[in-house]
Amino acid sequence: MPAITYPGVGRRISYQRRLRRMTQQQLAYAAGASLGAVRKIERGERNPSHDMVDAFADAMGVDPAVLLYDRAPTRTPVHDALPGLSAAIATYDLPDEGPVRSTAELRTAVTEAVRWRLAAQYTRIARTMPDLLPELSRAYHRSSGAERADLAALMVKAYRSADAVAYKFGAHDLSARLVDLIRWAATESGDPLQSATAAYVRTETFFAARTHAAGLRALEQALDTAPAPIGRAQTAARGALHMRAAVIAGRAGNAAAVHTHLAEARILADRLPEGVYTGTAFGPDSVRTHEVSVAVSLGHDHVTKALGIAHEWKPSTDLPAERRSGFYIELARAQLWAGRAEHAFESLQAARRIAPQHTRAHPWVRQDAATLRRLKRADSESLSNFAEWCAAT
Repeated sequence: MPAITYPGVGRRISYQRRLRRMTQQQLAYAAGASLGAVRKIERGERNPSHDMVDAFADAMGVDPAVLLYDRAPTRTPVHDALPGLSAAIATYDLPDEGPVRSTAELRTAVTEAVRWRLAAQYTRIARTMPDLLPELSRAYHRSSGAERADLAALMVKAYRSADAVAYKFGAHDLSARLVDLIRWAATESGDPLQSATAAYVRTETFFAARTHAAGLRALEQALDTAPAPIGRAQTAARGALHMRAAVIAGRAGNAAAVHTHLAEARILADRLPEGVYTGTAFGPDSVRTHEVSVAVSLGHDHVTKALGIAHEWKPSTDLPAERRSGFYIELARAQLWAGRAEHAFESLQAARRIAPQHTRAHPWVRQDAATLRRLKRADSESLSNFAEWCAAT
């Protein structure tokens, strides 16, 4: 991959490394680079590739934008990649001529994209999808029979990874187009589990439009046609739909539906170990994180419930980073409502350590950091730095 030419990138890598009291050797080891490469990059004698910047960012637990820009701007490399992503899906049914890898190789590439989504590595997804999505379309249109159905299922997963980028970074029109493609590919796959995934992801469009009651109806219709919970994947698919229904019911202010769907999700979760099933994390811990989410969705009167859960339990590192950071983002809001500003800031910092790209892109983080900045004294340098990092106003 060609080197990038952002001025000062080596200086910023050096600064972030020293801020974390890491040696150059420690950074090299954590990032899978050579010590000589780290030294040359920090001295400005060599420009790193995008992959190297991502590896350094992962090793230090920062958003790659922090290494690329002097001031982490509202616009990020992900925003820069969105037009290419939009162009990649414009010809999903009439793909250009080009190379196509084997189905096994494409499956490996899609599996990696799913892993990036769960780890909130949005920059990598945004950089990869403009080439991968057209290649999947070419493969799909050149295939037939069972292979074509398999490729359609891979497209569901790839479109979902692309949609995570679009939705998290506020490109809701692009997200809606990707959701339509997810639903189309799920139908083409002939797999009821993929259709359940499509219904789960479609809920984003209702969140974006704030049509929560309609979103709850859509999920309940999806539950009517979801596979019976006779195996692990089927059980997880149904349980995930119940989790999602509980959250959107909370946004709709429908407490009765919240309790119904959460109860069903708990019953199904108790039958499974925590894990990722058909691209969605589900199990007892995932349901617990959603209990906090639901309490925050229902509003101020339910803050005590969220705080009580967090007092007794914290998500383990076995949960995907995106889900763990989401837990702390939602907990921070509950703590802020309860007047616990210090604890709220600690939770936002925890979310940032776990998944910096997810945290920085989350609108609640910007809103709550701005509120905390107004509530705190002006000399709180760490809070000011955090607010500037996430572009809180």
